[in-house]
Amino acid sequence: MKNGVKIYGSKIKKMQVSIKKLNDKAILPTYGSEFAAGADLYACIEEDLTVNPHETVLVPTGLAMELPLGYAGLIYARSGLATKKGLAPANKVGVVDCDYRGEVKVALHNHSEVAQTVAVGERIAQLVITPYLTAEFIEKSELSDTVRGGGGFGSTGTK
Repeated sequence: MKNGVKIYGSKIKKMQVSIKKLNDKAILPTYGSEFAAGADLYACIEEDLTVNPHETVLVPTGLAMELPLGYAGLIYARSGLATKKGLAPANKVGVVDCDYRGEVKVALHNHSEVAQTVAVGERIAQLVITPYLTAEFIEKSELSDTVRGGGGFGSTGTK
């Protein structure tokens, strides 16, 4: 084990993440396949939940977690839920900081024109744990020159 990461063969690296169930009905995150990057998060709700068109609801997972220092949990849409029901995180990507110990919730938005149902225990999003860097921001009066310069959106072409 190195820095809390267990290496199994040369293929899979697993990190131990402490999880606390805040609700007995909460389901621990699971991976859909051996090499999946994202672990599925499950709705921890008492009854099915209707999400009206263009509405955002906060869906609890019933879980709190302790991510290692230097790592964040990024909450992404589940592709099937997004393409078939139009349900995806309202903020596009949620962030669980390593010092957050509250309940992980998913702000789920209905992008479709019809009401959608989130079932009890349904997989609602996926969590990708990733390292991050923090920066020390230093104000400067000048920045280095580049070919692109200040060219913004679309400045490098569309093809």
